[in-house]
Amino acid sequence: MESIVYFTDMRAGHKENLFAKIGRLMQSCGIGDIIKAGDLTAVKLHFGERGNHTFIRPVFIRRIVEEIKQQAGKPFLTDSSTLYPGERKEAVSALTCAIENGFAYAVVGAPLIMCDGIKGQNAVDVPVNGEILKSVSIGAEIVEADALVTVSHFKCHELTGFGGALKNLGMGCSSRGGKMQQHSTVAPKVAEKFCNGCGICLKSCAHDAIAIFEGKAKIDPDACVGCGRCITACAQKAINVQWNESASLVMKKMAEYASGAVKGKEGKTLFINFITQVSPACDCYGHADAPIVNDIGICASIDPVALDQACADLVNGAPGNQNTALASGHQPGGDKFRGVHPEIDWEVQLEHGEKMGLGRRSYELVKL
Repeated sequence: MESIVYFTDMRAGHKENLFAKIGRLMQSCGIGDIIKAGDLTAVKLHFGERGNHTFIRPVFIRRIVEEIKQQAGKPFLTDSSTLYPGERKEAVSALTCAIENGFAYAVVGAPLIMCDGIKGQNAVDVPVNGEILKSVSIGAEIVEADALVTVSHFKCHELTGFGGALKNLGMGCSSRGGKMQQHSTVAPKVAEKFCNGCGICLKSCAHDAIAIFEGKAKIDPDACVGCGRCITACAQKAINVQWNESASLVMKKMAEYASGAVKGKEGKTLFINFITQVSPACDCYGHADAPIVNDIGICASIDPVALDQACADLVNGAPGNQNTALASGHQPGGDKFRGVHPEIDWEVQLEHGEKMGLGRRSYELVKL
């Protein structure tokens, strides 16, 4: 049996603008059955890094918020702290960045709440019984929400080939420790040339895994539990993730985390992907390169696997843009994701997502 993926292109006119088409997409997916009166509804999106401009426009998010409110739901916008030091490493900086990027209440009509607390540690251990992981660390506010709507910018990604609904669920809904678990199997590493021995990392470590030796911080890999607190606590940016996990295993872990993000929300989830400004890399960068294809449209489904598969097929079916990061696959039908990141087998996340019961890769595309 095929899953239904609804699609609208970017055409608009005086009879129906793009905002109305977003509402029709959500209605076609059965938003009235997903959101009930009083449902605290997490709208999971990417707030965008400072300097980036390809994240989804706040005015589109407002239309999604309005549709949830029409069902008498109570929406809030949410994202999680990053694993690496940067503008979104903890809640205060992340929410400031979000507001600067246009996601203020006055624009979107919903409050902003970080799903993993002020330092990325507010999480719930959710059992998943995956091929690799038996439990995953999901942001507490995602777990506590009554319903979940993910709104994802579909684009290329340097580690997973593309980023869509599955990545927004698996990586985006996890705690900092969860991100660490997906990316690395070893303890963080101290770059001694940057370490000044201030001891802040010692205070941040709840497991006594750090000590100062000869004026430099040292991490005991046997005592480290991989929570990642020390990474963002270090003002010198001297503590770094050891990105040692293979791309395929990251994608498998990500799919298992995605299953944890939706656990307990059967019939209470909706996934929306914007195939616009399809950039060659993640929105986590403080810049965005030229899109590799022209804007295609917006897709929505209650099946995140089918949704991402459909979006990947639509991108690959489009002609590629010249003079961009796309090195091959410019012809319609060419693999655009390998054309940017040739070493990444992006289908792994779809295969494992299907294996984890998140959905089906087979779909019917219904054009509105």
